[in-house]
Amino acid sequence: MTATTARRHPFTIVHEVPGRLRLRSRRLFDPALDLKYLEALAGSLPGVDSVRTNKWGSSIVIDYDADPKNRTRILNLLENIPTEAYLSGGMRGDPMSPAVVAGQGTAAALTPFLPWQAKAPLSWLLGLPTILKGLHTLLYDGVKLEVLDASAVGFSLLRQDYFTANAIVALLGLGSFLEDWTERKSDDLLKSLLKPQVETVSVEREALEIRIPFGDLMVGDLVLCGSGELVPVDGVVVDGDAALNQSSITGESLPVHVSEGDDVLSGAVVEDGRIKIAARNVGGETSMARIGRFLENSLRTQSASQKKSDELADKLVPVTFGLGLGLFALTRDVSRAASVLTVDYSCAIKLASPVAVKTGMHTAGHCGVLLKGAQALDNLARIDTLVFDKTGTLTRGDLMVTDVEPLNGLGPEELLALAAGAEEHYAHPVARAVVSEARTRGLPFPPISQVDFIVAHGVSAHVDGKRVLVGSRHFLEDDEGVDCSPVRLLARRLRGEGKSILYVARSGELLGIIALRDELRPEAAEAMAMLKERGITKIVMLTGDHQDTARAIANELGCIDEVHWELKPEDKASLVRELQMAGHVLAFAGDGVNDAPALVSAEVGICMPGGADLARESAQVVLLEDDLRILAVARDVAINVHRVLRRTFGAAVAINSAVLLAAAAGRLTPVASAFLHNASTVGILGYAAAAARKKPKLAQMIESGTVSGKEC
Repeated sequence: MTATTARRHPFTIVHEVPGRLRLRSRRLFDPALDLKYLEALAGSLPGVDSVRTNKWGSSIVIDYDADPKNRTRILNLLENIPTEAYLSGGMRGDPMSPAVVAGQGTAAALTPFLPWQAKAPLSWLLGLPTILKGLHTLLYDGVKLEVLDASAVGFSLLRQDYFTANAIVALLGLGSFLEDWTERKSDDLLKSLLKPQVETVSVEREALEIRIPFGDLMVGDLVLCGSGELVPVDGVVVDGDAALNQSSITGESLPVHVSEGDDVLSGAVVEDGRIKIAARNVGGETSMARIGRFLENSLRTQSASQKKSDELADKLVPVTFGLGLGLFALTRDVSRAASVLTVDYSCAIKLASPVAVKTGMHTAGHCGVLLKGAQALDNLARIDTLVFDKTGTLTRGDLMVTDVEPLNGLGPEELLALAAGAEEHYAHPVARAVVSEARTRGLPFPPISQVDFIVAHGVSAHVDGKRVLVGSRHFLEDDEGVDCSPVRLLARRLRGEGKSILYVARSGELLGIIALRDELRPEAAEAMAMLKERGITKIVMLTGDHQDTARAIANELGCIDEVHWELKPEDKASLVRELQMAGHVLAFAGDGVNDAPALVSAEVGICMPGGADLARESAQVVLLEDDLRILAVARDVAINVHRVLRRTFGAAVAINSAVLLAAAAGRLTPVASAFLHNASTVGILGYAAAAARKKPKLAQMIESGTVSGKEC
């Protein structure tokens, strides 16, 4: 639907009371409009409690908090439905109404007791929608499930077996209602993750500090945030100052100082201080609400495995149809043919898959893993190789200076101050570590001029007219001709301890080296062993460190099968492609902006919770907890869902085949056949939802702190 077409079908308010809107528009009847996606979009708006759409009635009902501003947001969304809410393939119809299901059941139950004059018109009236739907499907889509249903009902009506026809319609309606209810419940599980991370917030109104529900926040409100609290809005600081941890937003692990006039984003945590923020964006418009888009997309996506199952289910429909017609041609037994036509494989196969996948994604979310769609879950169960970028993933990403080794009579503090002065304005983890250490020691920085930053190499600056170089050995010795041989043995020893080396030179002469250490995550070695236990056959570590440092860290971790060192950022994606060409199905775990190409190239891109924005957007899996063991939990969830899908597929084929054979042999009436088919479908859906919702044992052990240390 184009924008012009959309404007020709505006939304009209047909009924309104405070806190409730009912609108109508022919736009909702568009088969390409994804109504579930629209419901999720509207449901994530601030103040919205519930959203219900009725395609056939072309209406939408929204319950909200009666705030005029939120009412405006709702109307604006409906008048400007985003393009991504439209699908080329159309959508399933609206769920069956309980009233319609009850009416069909009552009519079927009363049929034997009605006079003949009433039976025929009532039965044709009840069966006509099913027949028309089947004809429409046959003309436009071929032999599908709807054609089988229409044939079974039509055969029964033609032979004037009105009770059978009405009973089949009632069972189809009940089955459809229960299937839709089960699927909607699984959708609601995912939508529950869209709820705000904070329930109440402190605001200043009329010079008084009060706490209000998160949903009552309005643009312009003065929000108060103290130490340890989450910033719930995007806005600008109007009073106070604080140290903010913005790692969940920017990937920056060091606290950022903010004061009056500075912008802040929702999702940041106040580590120290107190600030007053004028809210600019609230609720679903904040940066924190971006997680909602991931979940909204997950409601509509299918994995490759799901698509294959659906295709197979569709291929089995003509088999059933042909068997039913063949039996009728051979036996002239309409009842036996109708019994066969009420059995279909596609219901259980097609519906169990999304129910299991969505429920599994919800389970993963509550275990600390955000999965962006069914394909991420599918791939996570298939991977055999895991590639880790070392810094910020296997390590904390928080470098610390461990050794300062000067030469030629220079003092350690003089060497550190010189290096810190040169790197003071360089936005790099190594530079930040050196500057932080110098400030901790209270060292004065020398006046610096003509600073040049050489990406992936180091810094060049001038101090008192003399050129100072700070960076890697390759930068100083190979590029700038500085002799680094006096510290070769010392540097080798420090690298053997897993430390990175920073070289400092002035006027072409080496002044000394500074060693830094990025501590391994305490759970990293245990997580590697857990992943090995769960079928990951190859674990690879990538790093820009020297070979000696890389090997020392790999040895400390254990379970590392392959190490690549001294890599440039662009090398990571190339290595991922090489491994894929070698036949590996792999996941790549990283957290930096430079990791984005590798995250996209891998079958599964995994981002740490403190990852940079671009990394979080590029990854298919985002860890919500800063614990590598959660990766093993995610693998458990994926394997469990994969197992559930295999079992539901097997059960659907086995049960329906048995019913089909019994029906073909004349052992089942059409009513009994329809009952067994629908009952088995509902049972399989119930199993899929219950089994996929089961929390992995490992997740429970991590929560209780009872995980025992593991080694390779």
